[in-house]
Amino acid sequence: MDRMRSKKYTANIKGRLRSTLFVLLLLHFNVTSAGAINFLFAKHLFDITGQFNNPSEVAVSASDFIYVVDGVNNAIKIFKYNGEFHGSFGREGTGASEFNQPLGIDIDTEGKIYIADSGNHRVQIFSPKGEFINECKITPAGGRAGDPTDMVADSSAKRLYVVNNDHHQILVFDLLSLRLVDTFGKPGTGNREFRYPFLITQDKEGLLYISDVINTRVQVLNSKGLFVENIGDWGVEKGQFFRPKGVALDKSGRVFVSDSYMGVIQVFGHNGEFLAAIGDPDTKKIKRFKSPVGLWIDRQNRLYVVEMFANRVGVYSIGGKE
Repeated sequence: MDRMRSKKYTANIKGRLRSTLFVLLLLHFNVTSAGAINFLFAKHLFDITGQFNNPSEVAVSASDFIYVVDGVNNAIKIFKYNGEFHGSFGREGTGASEFNQPLGIDIDTEGKIYIADSGNHRVQIFSPKGEFINECKITPAGGRAGDPTDMVADSSAKRLYVVNNDHHQILVFDLLSLRLVDTFGKPGTGNREFRYPFLITQDKEGLLYISDVINTRVQVLNSKGLFVENIGDWGVEKGQFFRPKGVALDKSGRVFVSDSYMGVIQVFGHNGEFLAAIGDPDTKKIKRFKSPVGLWIDRQNRLYVVEMFANRVGVYSIGGKE
């Protein structure tokens, strides 16, 4: 199973990152790809640190507040646009405004905040100030508890799309009644099949981009759950992934995907074609991140990268391609 919830799992991932295999793959990516790919340069602006313990996701509201899911601490931490700490909400527990290893976050057009409260098998909904509004329970199936890891709220279609990780599917809820209305996907390697999907985002046309982790791709479905395309496949060359986790889109529709094992972020066109890797404007080389997971791109085209094992969120301005 490939997911990020328990401390045991986190320790296991750290061990893998230190393995000889990882080092060899990293060297291979450097040698075979660095001189042959385009870079999209990202200028480092600042880091957000707030005594995090394995943060997983980040989101930025229309009012420019930055929300970070601090999973092991069972809290959502809020920062101003300059990275200054503003406040937090949540604590460990099973009640309203309490969490058990939260993972994903989304913010709808009204500013409501959705948190994938994975260990409590639900999605909790909050006001911009962190006040509890409602919850969407993920019911067990096949003898296993629901396992939400991320979600996206489509305000125009009145739909909430929830990634059900352990069940290898996407659950579709009516956004108003929070009633389950559809289910996309099943276990497998084919189109509309998943192996531990993790994070999700949506473009302006309503297409869903889902990191299909063990299948080493980002799978794209339309709002009805029909297959559109796959982005990437297994490997360590450009356009390939070892463990894709975060996915985000910029204003022009480019797709950014983080690879937590390789420590890189790659950029793709709307048709899935590889465009570039995120590069360091100072060194003119591939930008290396420490276990990048969640990604977000705000309306000012700033890129936010959650570096899970570094316990920080890096903020970058996205520059030109070279």
